[in-house]
Amino acid sequence: MNEKLLRRQLAQSLAWGDAHLDWPQALEGFPPELRGVRPKGAPHSAWELLEHVRIAQWDILEFSRNPKHVSPDFPAGYWPRSAAPPSPAAWSNSVKTFLRDRKEFQQLVTDPKTDLFARIPHGSGQTILREILLAADHNSHHLGQFILVRRLLGAWH
Repeated sequence: MNEKLLRRQLAQSLAWGDAHLDWPQALEGFPPELRGVRPKGAPHSAWELLEHVRIAQWDILEFSRNPKHVSPDFPAGYWPRSAAPPSPAAWSNSVKTFLRDRKEFQQLVTDPKTDLFARIPHGSGQTILREILLAADHNSHHLGQFILVRRLLGAWH
């Protein structure tokens, strides 16, 4: 097995743009006045989706590397309290934090000292491999929803 290639591909899975857009492309130029709008028939606003993926990715990352980490209450702790960001700075901070945590997750998985297959000692059978796949799958799922929200709002660039 080519372990270096596996690690690189796993890290890339958090930021693919091969089969669809990536998060930075989907976020680019999103109109501030529409960030908190839930389109007709959609259960979430763009803000809710962005904050949700930020919180969930952070939780998965911290669980993967911090034995003292305590996850938010499920499900309420994984969603923002309101449909709209409290400020433009909150949106910017969420984007910045989401991308920073994604990069830290990528660094964790590409570090040769990280055992991808070992059980996480404070978990219940999870491995770093499972957690990176979980994060990539979850982020991709909500990326599709985010793009649909943009389209339904007529805010696609």
